[in-house]
Amino acid sequence: MKYRAFFFLLAGVIFLASCAEKKKETAAAPVPKVKLGVEVFLESHLDLVKGKKVGLITNPTGVDSQLRSVVDLLHGNPGIDLVALYGPEHGIRGNAQAGEYVPFYYDEKYKLPVGPIPVFSLYGQSLKPAPDMLKNIDEYMRSFDTTRSGKTPEAGMIKNVDVLIFDIQDVGTRIYTYATTMAYVMQACAENGIDFIVLDRPNPINGEVMEGPILEYPEYSSFVGIYPVPVRYGMTVGELARLYNDRFLEKKASLTVIPMQGWKRTMWYDETGLPWVTPSPNMPTVETATVYPGQVYLEGTNVSEGRGTTKPFEMFGAPWIDGYELTRRLNSLNLAGVLFREAWFSPTFSKFSGELCGGAQIHLRDRNAYRPFETTLHIIKTMRDMYPDKFEFQPEYFDQIMGTAKVRESLNKGVGVSEIVAGFEKGLADFTQLRKPYLLY
Repeated sequence: MKYRAFFFLLAGVIFLASCAEKKKETAAAPVPKVKLGVEVFLESHLDLVKGKKVGLITNPTGVDSQLRSVVDLLHGNPGIDLVALYGPEHGIRGNAQAGEYVPFYYDEKYKLPVGPIPVFSLYGQSLKPAPDMLKNIDEYMRSFDTTRSGKTPEAGMIKNVDVLIFDIQDVGTRIYTYATTMAYVMQACAENGIDFIVLDRPNPINGEVMEGPILEYPEYSSFVGIYPVPVRYGMTVGELARLYNDRFLEKKASLTVIPMQGWKRTMWYDETGLPWVTPSPNMPTVETATVYPGQVYLEGTNVSEGRGTTKPFEMFGAPWIDGYELTRRLNSLNLAGVLFREAWFSPTFSKFSGELCGGAQIHLRDRNAYRPFETTLHIIKTMRDMYPDKFEFQPEYFDQIMGTAKVRESLNKGVGVSEIVAGFEKGLADFTQLRKPYLLY
């Protein structure tokens, strides 16, 4: 009996010690190294929107360090009069695939005194906010089919916004459409006398390294690259806004950028202490964002970039590729910071849906040494050399997202990747000087 009592006493001591240790671990949970622009704004800058009607451009990445939605934070703040939402590609809730049309609607979750809040799509009826989306809100909404959203506010109750706030996580690559959406909104704000505020967020693939050609402007200006910046530009979205406004907008917007606190240019997103929220359906991880500045160019070829797999952009291939031989040749190049593994996959959608593809998966070994753009040029050249009768560019789209026809033309002529990359050096050096006055960190 006394041994049993001793056993229970010992078990109790161990249990209490375990509880104390867990409590200690919880109490010592690390605080994020970086304070986001939205958090700085809510703590210190509500004066910027005092007495003004606010519109918000955001998506699922618009959260604070505790994963609280910026929509909830602004909607529930008594000092902010939020009257309209605006969503980029993929929508406010991120529920639309790449290129999928997103309609206008009234959102029943977020109520205003006059009814549900209007949600405008900036990837559907309009890419750039029309004047009536800013100055005649509810009447403009009524001109579209919003029946699926149920009740609508009484006519004439929501008239205008005075200030637009932008809070979306970018991925640091020119063709990702959120930065172009921001540019279009800045244009609209300048044209309609509306203030524009950017709540800054990290560049997830660091703010130092730049790669690729400068977009040839205005010949290749489009929604997948609007202004003459490199493929990988090494800036935050707030810094980009400052650059766009000062150097490229015909009419300057009344711009305010709320910087982060604690962010350093050398940081990768997983070094910030902040939670990663998928910026779009095919950008699930920081690794995806890391390979994206190169692998996205497979979209302009007849090779799958891995959409429809669990590793978009990290996996690539086609039904006519021998994954073993491709991997062997790519690894023989000894490219910095990366190894390739033979991979076979059947995409569930997009290119080659339901077909077995041979190819490879990118495995990062040293992301600071790895150069995604240069690496993908090697991948393209290798596949083109191996399968000259099968590999194809989609010339118009490839050149559009590249921002120039010169890269495709050089590859077709057999120019080496090192020579192609060397041709970008002057443009990148010039851009390094151009961006200096607009850096915040």
